[in-house]
Amino acid sequence: MINSLFYNRLYEWYEMNHRVLPWRETEDAYRIWLSEVILQQTRVAQGMEYYMRFVARWPKVEDLAAADEADVLREWQGLGYYSRARNLHKAAQMVVESGKWKAEGFPNTFEALRALPGVGDYTAGAIASFAYNLPYPAVDGNVYRVVARLLDIDEAFDTTAGKKLFHKHIETLLDREHARMFNSAIMEFGALHCTPVLGDNCTVCPLQEFCLGYAHGTASLLPVRKPRPKVRDRWFTYHVYVQSDDVQGTKDIYTLIRRRENPKDIWYHLYEFPCEEHPSPVTCNPSPLTFTHTLSHQKLHARFLIHRVQKMPSVEGTLTIPWSALDDYALSRLTLRALDTMQLSLPN
Repeated sequence: MINSLFYNRLYEWYEMNHRVLPWRETEDAYRIWLSEVILQQTRVAQGMEYYMRFVARWPKVEDLAAADEADVLREWQGLGYYSRARNLHKAAQMVVESGKWKAEGFPNTFEALRALPGVGDYTAGAIASFAYNLPYPAVDGNVYRVVARLLDIDEAFDTTAGKKLFHKHIETLLDREHARMFNSAIMEFGALHCTPVLGDNCTVCPLQEFCLGYAHGTASLLPVRKPRPKVRDRWFTYHVYVQSDDVQGTKDIYTLIRRRENPKDIWYHLYEFPCEEHPSPVTCNPSPLTFTHTLSHQKLHARFLIHRVQKMPSVEGTLTIPWSALDDYALSRLTLRALDTMQLSLPN
């Protein structure tokens, strides 16, 4: 039975073990929102660098709203799930253009937060509780895991029915007077102690006496997920055109890039080398630059063919740019991986 002792144990553990993170040291809703969006599908160690760069470059929501989308995508480069960056930019513009929250600087109700592009129930609850201490749960994967084990729930948490069941229980567990502390503590407890691989953590768990999963011997089997969807294979050939020009004794290198324009496909509005997609594996003209790149539901098989040319070919939708200017464009992670290898073989 959950009682005041449960909360005391959880909060004591948190005070002794939590990580010191910059978004926990502020009640600025804009910065908390930034951190929550960046940390979706991203480890804290990786997300920290991006958070610090975004805050340094755009310290207020007005600054982010005024930025060019291309600059936002460029700063986001390497994080993946680029729709998050586009929604981040759109949301900042909505906040500034509405003018409703000038005093607070950012929306201050769950409903207003939930209405922003890219903000779901979890993110809205996290911002509402962390910035304003409003009584809303913040439910990420760590919280699902802790709750599944505490209450011995064997329903898949990532189904419609499972989410409803879990949210019902989490609403009951929520310390409504101390929502900020509760959400911070239970999320951190899942991240650092009640981890996917338990090891000996159960035997030294401060919440052991409240945990039905421990009592029933099922903790290591929880939480339950629905079956993973089948991964789709795709095959790409990238054509890397390299043209060298001697101008007043200085050798410049140029290449062709294009921007992906299909909003329903991967890497929308990111740049890459001219590309062909094939319906099946291609075995002719093998290239030493081959990569396998796995996304959430797709496995990409890519090869990069380097063409050294005297004159750039005419390829529709492409730009001719100096090789040194590639850093100025938002590129996909796959392209960045290939560039790391190509830089070793191309002249400076």
